Amino acid sequence: MGDLPRTLNLGSGRDFRDDCLNVDRDPAWRPDVVADLEAPFPGATRWFDTDRFGRIELAPESFTHIVAHDLLEHLRELTTLMRSCRDLLQVGGVLDVLVPYDLSLGAWQDPTHVRAFNERSWLYYGAWCWYLGWDDFHLPTRALELVLGEVGKRMHSAGASQDEILRTPRAVEALHVLLVKAPVPEDLRAECRSRHVRTSALGR
Repeated sequence: MGDLPRTLNLGSGRDFRDDCLNVDRDPAWRPDVVADLEAPFPGATRWFDTDRFGRIELAPESFTHIVAHDLLEHLRELTTLMRSCRDLLQVGGVLDVLVPYDLSLGAWQDPTHVRAFNERSWLYYGAWCWYLGWDDFHLPTRALELVLGEVGKRMHSAGASQDEILRTPRAVEALHVLLVKAPVPEDLRAECRSRHVRTSALGR
């Protein structure tokens, strides 16, 4: 049995990676771990039996990297998964996300997609983490890369600005985003506590 990898590949499906711990809800893909990623993961049961690594424990801060490519657009309970990712990452660990852009053809051609994304879809995991009640650690954006389609490539070659490209349907196919786990700064912690007090007083 090998050592547990430090990279977690979520929604692995056909993208099984030998150097990762692969997780998918469909056992037909033969992932290392079968799990529902719309429920808290790993949840109450932190121990799993795997063919490649034997019996493993998925404790908080077990991973330095988490890969979530072509996954988030399928999830209704997205904030549940994002919290799971935050908790499973070590401080300084990176969540590597690839999602369809909301003006792309790929955003809605798949009938199993329940959401699409744009460049502002990541604010609530970083600067606005108080909205989710995250007052200890959050996931601010380290990098955001536009994956351009043919329309976008032509516009880029012609000198179009990034803002113009983002506003043009079919120009951007996907977003490649890197989020990093970091302690919540004190000013955001205070905002989170203040918001929590106000919403509790309102009975919400």
